[in-house]
Amino acid sequence: GKYMRVTSSQAAKLLRQLNDELRALQLKEANSSSFVAAIQEDVESVRPAYNFKEMRDAQAEVECKIRTVKHAINVFNTTTIIPDFNITIDEMLVYLPQLNAECATLSKMRDAMPKVRVSSGYSGGGNIIDYKYANYDIEEVGRYYTDIAETLAKAQTALDLVNSTVEFDIDI
Repeated sequence: GKYMRVTSSQAAKLLRQLNDELRALQLKEANSSSFVAAIQEDVESVRPAYNFKEMRDAQAEVECKIRTVKHAINVFNTTTIIPDFNITIDEMLVYLPQLNAECATLSKMRDAMPKVRVSSGYSGGGNIIDYKYANYDIEEVGRYYTDIAETLAKAQTALDLVNSTVEFDIDI
C-alpha cells in the first residue's frame, strides 16, 4: 500500500468515493452475473462480460480500503484532542448532540410564560380556572441558553477546524 496524508474531511470524501465504487461494482455484478436470452437467440451473442473471481477480488479490494480508511478515521477521532475543549474528537461527537438537546430544552423553557391559563375541561362547577406557573427564573434560563448556544457554536467551529486542517496518514 501507499501512504496518503489527509485531513479528516478529505478522508470522509475518500470514504464516500470508495463506497460509490463498491456500489458500482455490485450493480455491475447484479446486471451481468445472470442474463436473459430468448429461446431462438444465440446465447453467446447476448452474454455480458462477467468473471466471478475477478468480481470477488475487485469488491474485496475496495472493501479492504473502506475498512482501512474507517479505521484510520476512528484512530484519529479517538486520539486527537480538540484545543480549548480538551476532549477528543469522538467525545466531541457525543458532546455536540448533548449541547443541541440542552439548547432545545432551554429554548422551550426560556420562551415559557411565567403564568399560563390551563383549560380544565368540564369539571363539575365549571367556574374553576387553573393556572400553570413556571417554577424557575425565566431570565436565568435565558442566560443559560445564551451560554450553551455560544458553547455549541464554538464547539462546532473547533471540530470543523481540526477536521479540515489536522492531517494523518492512511496506509492504503
